[in-house]
Amino acid sequence: MHILDITENSTRAGARRIDMKLEEDHEADLLILEISDDGAGMDPEALSKAMDPFYTTKKVRRVGLGLPMLAQAAERTGGSLTLASEPGRGTRLKVTFGLSHLDRQPLGDLPGVITTLIAGNPDIEFNYHHRCGDRVFVLKTEDFKRELEDVPINHIEVLKYIRQHVKDGLHDIASEA
Repeated sequence: MHILDITENSTRAGARRIDMKLEEDHEADLLILEISDDGAGMDPEALSKAMDPFYTTKKVRRVGLGLPMLAQAAERTGGSLTLASEPGRGTRLKVTFGLSHLDRQPLGDLPGVITTLIAGNPDIEFNYHHRCGDRVFVLKTEDFKRELEDVPINHIEVLKYIRQHVKDGLHDIASEA
């Protein structure tokens, strides 16, 4: 759910491209999540308030719990969250978690998350890069769009295929550690 929340921030900021990287480093006992976008970015004042749960740019509600909750989840495992942003250049978030820490939340349904992102944002270019040790899975929506030609990427049959593709790819790189 954290990935959905962070990428929602990116889409509201007008991002046309969102890069998501997830690395499972068993040797260093770290899980590293990086999400970057080419959206509007934040000025220094907004960036300084981004971790405040009572600050949000959303008009619908008055609290912005996503980033503070993500930071807290990382800190519970000995990890941390860093956020960098520049107006007109986009935003980059990096979160580290203790991979084997008892309090680390499970990754959840990554195929479902990625499929949901693509279904709801067909015009955004998503790049997903997942590393587990020396094994890597990469998904780029621009590759699918090029092959699909006139078929929309959010067509139900395409989404079913993408979901299974991600599921198979993550299974292929899964760690035996």
